[in-house]
Amino acid sequence: MRLGIHVIEFTVPAGPAGIAPELAAVAKAADAAGVARLSVMDHFFQMDGFQPATDPMLEGYTTLGFLAAHTSSVQLGLLVTGVTYRHPGLLAKIVSTVDVLSGGRAELGIGAAWYEREHLGLGVPFPPLAERFERLEEALRICAQMWDPADNGPFEGKHYRLAETLCSPQPIRRPPILIGGGGEKKTLRMVAQYADACNLFGGDKDLVRHKLDVLRGHCDALGRDFATIDKTLTYRPSPTADGLDDFVRDVADYAGLGIDTVIVVPPGDAPAAWVEQVAAPLVPRLEDL
Repeated sequence: MRLGIHVIEFTVPAGPAGIAPELAAVAKAADAAGVARLSVMDHFFQMDGFQPATDPMLEGYTTLGFLAAHTSSVQLGLLVTGVTYRHPGLLAKIVSTVDVLSGGRAELGIGAAWYEREHLGLGVPFPPLAERFERLEEALRICAQMWDPADNGPFEGKHYRLAETLCSPQPIRRPPILIGGGGEKKTLRMVAQYADACNLFGGDKDLVRHKLDVLRGHCDALGRDFATIDKTLTYRPSPTADGLDDFVRDVADYAGLGIDTVIVVPPGDAPAAWVEQVAAPLVPRLEDL
């Protein structure tokens, strides 16, 4: 099993001026520890109901560019991009830019979007859920075409029309695609059809087992090898220094279900120290699962 780190808070004691130094320290500590994935959210307001919406939040892809400059091996991505936030042609270009500048370490994490408050607050259209899923599927097709150097032609969809799908430079490595969410009819079917990874939530192991069974069924129906999909799981609450044994015992059950990567969230006030003290010792222990 691999370890991912997902940074979702930026409430460092030094305030806005302290965010960049702390993030740089997180990045260097994650790289040194051998962490597999380093991600941030794709939000513009902090998630209301988790913390106040007025808490600090960084734009995701700008942040990935910063993290790329402070790392050399960890995979970088957003968990996950809302399909409504950026036109898919621009999104493919943005992700390919992160990939080129990071030496081939970008991932496209994407989902149907959900946070209505920030859409309304910033004037971003927030169509009904069914349309957002239609847009998600078209966005996945557009990204695949943008990252195909043999196809610079047009794209004609219901929601998006591109006269050219030119993307130069091409990514160093075609960015793996992770689709977030566990919807059984649409989301997991899209994972089977388009994605390299899925992301589920921990807490109910029977439910995780069921979601993986559903995903396997979609793979079978589409002729996709289920084993080629990286099954990731976001785990809360995150472990503490004195709770590593309990954490490893618990996630061993998820490894037995077929989860390949467990993703944990550092505290917002001192994430770099947490990576060094908690995440780093976990990496070799999880590799044995």
